[in-house]
Amino acid sequence: MGADVATSDLRLEPAMLHAVAVLLVAQLAGEILVRLSGIPVPGPVVGMLLLIIGLVLRQHALGGADVEAAAGPVASVADTLLRNMSLMFIPAGCGIIERLDDVAPHVLALMVILIVSTFLALVATACTFVAVRRLTSRG
Repeated sequence: MGADVATSDLRLEPAMLHAVAVLLVAQLAGEILVRLSGIPVPGPVVGMLLLIIGLVLRQHALGGADVEAAAGPVASVADTLLRNMSLMFIPAGCGIIERLDDVAPHVLALMVILIVSTFLALVATACTFVAVRRLTSRG
């Protein structure tokens, strides 16, 4: 009984494979653009911007359809990846533990960096929230 549920959840439909391909092509396009232009931005960030532009253009091509309809399976695949994102940190964590002797002398510096960057991220998030709230309350 449990095996039936597991296999039905793991079906790979062509739409899902197409969505994964769209995400990978967007990332590849971002990497290529960064390497050719030399802009100091990570390739995946540029790829994400290209994906957003593509989805907005698709939304307009569909006559202003809602975002979920325009994104389709790409949104579903992205949600699945985000829900399981913690799994993607396991290799990095294992690598740090494996190289603990190399990391140990820098623990204090790493802790300071983590605390400061977390604080700055919170401040940036709060400032962004306040700015967006002001802009939306005027309109």
